[in-house]
Amino acid sequence: MTNFTYEPGVRLRRLLTLPETAELLRKTESQLRWMLKVKSAPPHAKVGGRIVFDADEVAAWIDQQFAVAS
Repeated sequence: MTNFTYEPGVRLRRLLTLPETAELLRKTESQLRWMLKVKSAPPHAKVGGRIVFDADEVAAWIDQQFAVAS
């Protein structure tokens, strides 16, 4: 096991999995995968071969959707 040493100024991200993000957006996993395909999903990245979403980025994306709708 690796010991983790915290370094001041390093931001630790809260990463969400695809199922967690789909639940937050009230979508099915299939709907979120379709959003990824058509590039209408929140910002994401592949980490260790899995699609993950930064919780702060998802929240900002949701805020942006409301701003556009207003």
